[in-house]
Amino acid sequence: MKKYLLSTVAALTLAAMSSSAFASVELRMSWWGGNERHQATLGAIEKFQQKYPDIKVKSEYTGWDGHLTRLTTQIAGNTEPDVMQTNWNWMPIFSRDGKGFYDMSQQAQTLQLGEFAEKALGMATNAGKLNGIPVSMTSKVFYLNKHTWSQAGLSYPKSWDELLKAGPVFKEKLGASYFPVVLEPRDTFALARSYMIQKHNKDVISHESPKIAFNEVEMKEFFQLYVDLVSNHVIPSQKDFASYGVSNLFEMRPWINGEFGGLFMWDTAIDKYAEYLKPPLGLELAPYPMLAGATDSGVLIKPSMMFSMGRNTKNPEAAAKLINFLLNDAEGVKALGLTRGIPLSKKGMEVIKADGSLKQGNLAFDGYEQAQTLPQTIVATAYTDNAQLIELFTEGLQQLDYGKTTVDDVAKDFLRRGNRLMSRLDK
Repeated sequence: MKKYLLSTVAALTLAAMSSSAFASVELRMSWWGGNERHQATLGAIEKFQQKYPDIKVKSEYTGWDGHLTRLTTQIAGNTEPDVMQTNWNWMPIFSRDGKGFYDMSQQAQTLQLGEFAEKALGMATNAGKLNGIPVSMTSKVFYLNKHTWSQAGLSYPKSWDELLKAGPVFKEKLGASYFPVVLEPRDTFALARSYMIQKHNKDVISHESPKIAFNEVEMKEFFQLYVDLVSNHVIPSQKDFASYGVSNLFEMRPWINGEFGGLFMWDTAIDKYAEYLKPPLGLELAPYPMLAGATDSGVLIKPSMMFSMGRNTKNPEAAAKLINFLLNDAEGVKALGLTRGIPLSKKGMEVIKADGSLKQGNLAFDGYEQAQTLPQTIVATAYTDNAQLIELFTEGLQQLDYGKTTVDDVAKDFLRRGNRLMSRLDK
């Protein structure tokens, strides 16, 4: 009996020692999202731990609200997670010199960096240091409501002139509450940027240093496009848009009823807008409007989100293994599915296509593919999507709507305050 007890105790001790030996590394990983993303990520992490029993992953996940504040506190206190989901436009906030995150190029082999497009990795590189790997890329393209446009008797516009001419037709045939497109301020900024790049082959934000690249004449033209869209009844003004309430756009009655005829929207976000439309209403990818002779579409393409590594991580190789598993390993890719968009990784894309997740008619994939075919040489900087810059732009649109300023004055004011903001962000 004593021998039996001794052998049992010895076996349990060895098992405990063995388990302790396996769990030799502990990582923390943080992300934001909804329940679908949470469950998919937790499932992927479980599979990772089965493949790498010596690595334990502690999950830290939240909704969007408050996530940036929490991460800012962690990074400032040097307590950031080993692996974290990050936004592209956070790079100027945390890592202008490239030192705010771990330089992931040091783990190039483990991360299989060759699976990712160089241009995309370049967008996540600061001062020569790779601060993130884009999980997926997202693009702003046009999705139009086929039923509403059919009622207006119009085919989808292929040029800016055709888009401007669609507004009066909508008003005459369908009524004043119907518009070809609805734009929120961030969408308006991206749309005007695209138009200006097509016309002048010049980006709104300088690529040499963080400042506005447009002169006063060009900035005036930038705001004038919004005025023209409103006056031609192509989009509701921000003043009118505010009258619809404070709910999400896809929950607004004019959207659900089909009175808003379409969107200029991130391809990764389009599904939630489509879900609120009941037959015969429905969205289709529309042509991207181009100016005659334009050599660059000005399409805004950016990382939809990234995985970054904490600058203070004690286990960079283990952290790189986790990211590689999620983005390049078939088990990890399948577990995540499309909860973070269409994979940028070539291996990840092959897995998703093979399991049937991407099918013809998938709105997000259609938009993604269109963006890849559009001419593009000017790549946006992370300041293009800066929240404070968009707030300044929004304020300018509102002042125009309420007659408190002119296009000349708002252009000058945006240049002055925008460059002051850029200078402050660069310190």
